[in-house]
Amino acid sequence: MKETSTETNPIGQNLIKLISNVCFSVFVFSVLIFTVIAVTYQPPDPWFQSSQALTKTFTQVENATFKTDNSVVKTGEDLSMSPALSPTASLITEATIEISEEKMVNSTSLSVCEEDSSSINCSDPRVLFAIEKFNLKTFKSIVFLDYQKPVDGSKPNECDVAWRFRNKKEKSWRRYRDFRRFRIGIGQNCTYKVTNAFRWHSGLNARKPRSRFNSTRSIGSARISPTTTPDEEINDTIPIVGSETAFKKGRYLYYSRGGDYCKGMNQFLWSFLCGLGEAQYLNRTFVMDLSICLSGSYSQSHKDEEGKDFRYYFDFEHLKETASIVEEGEFMKDWKKWDKTRKSKIPVRKVSTYKVTPMQLKKDKSTIIWRQFDAPEPENYWYRVCEGKAANYVQRPWHSLWKSKRLMNIVTEIGGRMDWDFDAVHVVRGEKAQNKELWPHLDSDTSPDAILAKVKEIVHPWRNLYVATNEPFYNYFDRLRSSYKVHLLDDYKELWGNTSEWYNETMLLNDGKAVDFDGYMRVAVDTEVLYRAKTQVETFYNLTMDCKDGINTC
Repeated sequence: MKETSTETNPIGQNLIKLISNVCFSVFVFSVLIFTVIAVTYQPPDPWFQSSQALTKTFTQVENATFKTDNSVVKTGEDLSMSPALSPTASLITEATIEISEEKMVNSTSLSVCEEDSSSINCSDPRVLFAIEKFNLKTFKSIVFLDYQKPVDGSKPNECDVAWRFRNKKEKSWRRYRDFRRFRIGIGQNCTYKVTNAFRWHSGLNARKPRSRFNSTRSIGSARISPTTTPDEEINDTIPIVGSETAFKKGRYLYYSRGGDYCKGMNQFLWSFLCGLGEAQYLNRTFVMDLSICLSGSYSQSHKDEEGKDFRYYFDFEHLKETASIVEEGEFMKDWKKWDKTRKSKIPVRKVSTYKVTPMQLKKDKSTIIWRQFDAPEPENYWYRVCEGKAANYVQRPWHSLWKSKRLMNIVTEIGGRMDWDFDAVHVVRGEKAQNKELWPHLDSDTSPDAILAKVKEIVHPWRNLYVATNEPFYNYFDRLRSSYKVHLLDDYKELWGNTSEWYNETMLLNDGKAVDFDGYMRVAVDTEVLYRAKTQVETFYNLTMDCKDGINTC
């Protein structure tokens, strides 16, 4: 018996060892796989919530240009999941009003009922409390940031007051301004109350006076109108490099003009943010050309238009705050200046092909890395730099790209005139409606009668209904007016007309010459008004069952 036991023990031990080795091998293999995933994984860009969706959206290249949806314009402030509030921002709420009211209790000798109700003292803090409470109950779509002290209106019982605010759907920290007139009465409990509130920008006495600098002035042969108040929170001045020492200490990434020039705006953004992302990966300052070319698909002439200022379309101030950039003209001037005064030339690394990856340039110590794009299309597209393995290292900084504050002021004006209480329908027609092969039902599904029938199922009658559309005929939507208060972008032409704030300020950027309110600006404004609607009716999946990108792509 003992001999049998001795003979079987080694067999059991070998079996245990075999099982242990197999388990250990599986463990090691799992750790290896996990390590590879951890090393190669890169977090997604915040565009459409995933890099896969972003790639699908922007890498469909046909005939050397992007064929993506241009009926909406999304930028960084549309992509964040929560508002990026300014560190100094404080919101006006019922709680903050109650605290302010408690502080007033012991400091006021007269009750409201003891005062003359025929003539309101607008400087009384209790008047402002009444207005603040009224606004919180009336305008639920916006948050209030601060108020100015009320001033007298046009009648003894009217007060004008200005405040700064932000729409609750705004994902940036930017602030907007309104000033309104209120009729003030006395309530049953001896407190002030608002008996009537006037419309958007009605409180003219509370409007901030124009500064001397922004009064009527001439630039070249153009005369700037004094009828509007410019937005003094906009600072899109061009940063200057400065001294030779500062230039010498800097490290720059310079992209020469490539094949992306005059392509669609989607391709421009995809390429521009590739360059900016590479600069951030290399810890360098990006040399930026503010002059861009507007594709003919957006211009009034239907021809490519060069010399458009980046600042017409995008928030240059925010870009300066979130990325290290220098304007190309200033950079070239300083480069030539300091290069001449040095005994040895400023070190420059010229890169003639996109196939030299950002990873290969990571340790380069040259003052300037100059990427040149002289190859034929599509080899000369900027975005090629970020393809392949580089996509795992270079992240496009979408958060740095916001729409122009001047365009957003137009958006705010439109929303404010509807008292932030409106719904919207997005109607895509144009080339897609004409292409029956890819969108067989779109034309009929977006006919006036079809739109009205579908909107009635979603939106209550006689609501403010904003129509965001690329349909060129203004009267196309008249059928909707039988059931809704219809608003179209062209109803607000004076907001970019020759007496508007936008017109005046863009002229200053354009050496005193008038700037066209082009197709890209129209889409940008339409997009942001649409996003602020309480109910949004979309073309695809609401009005029609055709796929957004054509047949069989849903």
